[in-house]
Amino acid sequence: MSRPVLIALLLAVAAASSAMTVLIVNSRNAGTPAFTEEQRAVREKFFGSDKELPPIKEGQEMRPRW
Repeated sequence: MSRPVLIALLLAVAAASSAMTVLIVNSRNAGTPAFTEEQRAVREKFFGSDKELPPIKEGQEMRPRW
């Protein structure tokens, strides 16, 4: 095989495998919610709700190190 044919073949295989990966990943996420309402409630109870945390009193301000 000549070099251009080999490169074209490798590119075709890479494109086909990329397309198959995208199709497989997208087919798994089709229409199903991530969590049911019950799972979401249990998760929120365990990890805490998304309420804003109270401010820290008498704490040191954190600054970037640069």
